[in-house]
Amino acid sequence: MGVLFLRSFKISQYLRGWINYFGIASGYQRCVDLDHWIRRRVRMAYWRKPRTKVRSMMRLGAHFRSAIACGITSKGPWRSAKTPGIQQALSNDYLKFQGLYALRDGWIALHHAR
Repeated sequence: MGVLFLRSFKISQYLRGWINYFGIASGYQRCVDLDHWIRRRVRMAYWRKPRTKVRSMMRLGAHFRSAIACGITSKGPWRSAKTPGIQQALSNDYLKFQGLYALRDGWIALHHAR
């Protein structure tokens, strides 16, 4: 997962620059929508990588049944990234711990700075 961590670092750098440039607009909902899309896209990238999907999901904290359901699904990576099992395993807190920057947090910090 070192490569994905490096990618999320580069994505975070890009997102920080993006929010500092476009964050002056009052489009909070657009930032939130884009943030959801980015997180789903990152989950998709994490989901494509491991060969043993069920074991990897359980290691990340998913329940056994949801890990099995996600591991044997015929859905593609984009649709799978929105399932509750993958969202549980790759939660927002986990992605934040991995270094992914949240546009929503950046927008709030920019508009509500004291």
